[in-house]
Amino acid sequence: MHEPVLLDAGALHRDQVVAVARHDAPVQLTDVARAAVLDARAHIEQLAEATTATYGVSTGFGALATRHIPPDRRAALQRSLIRSHAAGAGEEVEREVVRALMLLRLRTLASGHTGVRASTVDALAGLLNNGIVPIVHEYGSLGCSGDLAPLSSVALALIGEGEVYDRTGTRRLAAEAMAEAGVKPVELAEKEGLALINGTDGMLGMLVLAAADLGRLLDLADLTAAMSVEALLGTDRVFAADLQALRPHPGQATSAARMTALLDGSAIMASHRGPDCNRVQDAYSLRCAPQVHGAARDTLTHAELVADRELASVIDNPVVLSDGRVESNGNFHGAPVAYVLDFLAICVADVASIAERRTDRMLDVSRSHGLPPFLADDPGVDSGHMIAHYTQAAVVSELKRMAVPASVDSIPTSAMQEDHVSMGWSAARKLRRALDGLRTVLAVELLTAARALDLRAPLTPAPATAAVVARLRERVAGPGPDRHLAPEIFATEQLIREGAFA
Repeated sequence: MHEPVLLDAGALHRDQVVAVARHDAPVQLTDVARAAVLDARAHIEQLAEATTATYGVSTGFGALATRHIPPDRRAALQRSLIRSHAAGAGEEVEREVVRALMLLRLRTLASGHTGVRASTVDALAGLLNNGIVPIVHEYGSLGCSGDLAPLSSVALALIGEGEVYDRTGTRRLAAEAMAEAGVKPVELAEKEGLALINGTDGMLGMLVLAAADLGRLLDLADLTAAMSVEALLGTDRVFAADLQALRPHPGQATSAARMTALLDGSAIMASHRGPDCNRVQDAYSLRCAPQVHGAARDTLTHAELVADRELASVIDNPVVLSDGRVESNGNFHGAPVAYVLDFLAICVADVASIAERRTDRMLDVSRSHGLPPFLADDPGVDSGHMIAHYTQAAVVSELKRMAVPASVDSIPTSAMQEDHVSMGWSAARKLRRALDGLRTVLAVELLTAARALDLRAPLTPAPATAAVVARLRERVAGPGPDRHLAPEIFATEQLIREGAFA
């Protein structure tokens, strides 16, 4: 059981988002946050009674912002906003993404800058703590004015409408699941509908989850690269700390140091260190692995910095300031998040691409330095890993297409009121698919490198890489005649997901 994540009107940490999204950690509003919520709501209620119109409180929204709404129609306005904006389409979004989105919207509501009632904050926390997950669809956010359709789908459930999954994963009517869990549907008051949907929470949640996944995959890429260098009789001298210090990028130094440690004590490496070795230098895919992996690491560090800033941000429009003013703003624009989501997709494609090049070398008899063609048991009769490499190449090709940035696009909407949008949600969706692809690519490299290391016997690999091969062999057999490879690729991916090679 995870410790509760406390919402105290301050910033969240990335690991807290992962804990709630993936591991169902509960959330809890602190007294500090509750006081801030009550104070902000008092300001909204004063403005609701004023004769001067305030955007989002006593007016319409977007292109209809100049229309004054009489008091007896404001509750209907908030309901209509949610119903009309819950206009998503496409496949359902993953449970962990919806939970991350809900948590991040809840954090903003608890900040005391949105003007919602405490009962509304408690209801959203109740959905999270009872494992109720609204159905959110793939399309409906342009990454500006908030992730509108996705957040509206959550808000729709909050008012007791639409469909959800309950704690058991059963699809049910929202009102039915909430009644069983003891969560009372919300009757929206002034400003609340807008506050529930005007945030970058979906794209930010996906950025945080992607950053956690990519960090682990970059560690794995160092491992598979080291195994390939070893299997291809490459050198580890180029990874020396004094050489890396000549170009002081921190990510590069990290990857080089990891590869050096992984290769330490390798009899395979020692077998070709003497004067008889006539190779001057290795191919770029071996020699430059720390430079490529390190650049990806440094880009990830920048993305995590952006995520941390966003996790300390209040995204709503309008916002309630500490002096009681309610001001419109543009903080809902997703550009900061969209850019780094696209940056990471580029890194994913390039790390996968260099891994594919290493795999290809191990399968090519003219470049593998003594390994059999395609690592086949009986070349000609057997094809070895030939088509596993095809699969890897197909995924890399797809990753290159997904590296095309979404954030350079913009389609004006809302009668030209929203005339420049970020497409950050789209950037996040393709990054999630790209990470799945990178996992597959690295699984194929790991499978291939492990087979190549086995084929170097009686020479033995380094203790660290030997341990990886041994762990893999618990589920995937070693070299031999051709067999069905798809289950072996899948089993390797599962081991990666389980953290077996961490």
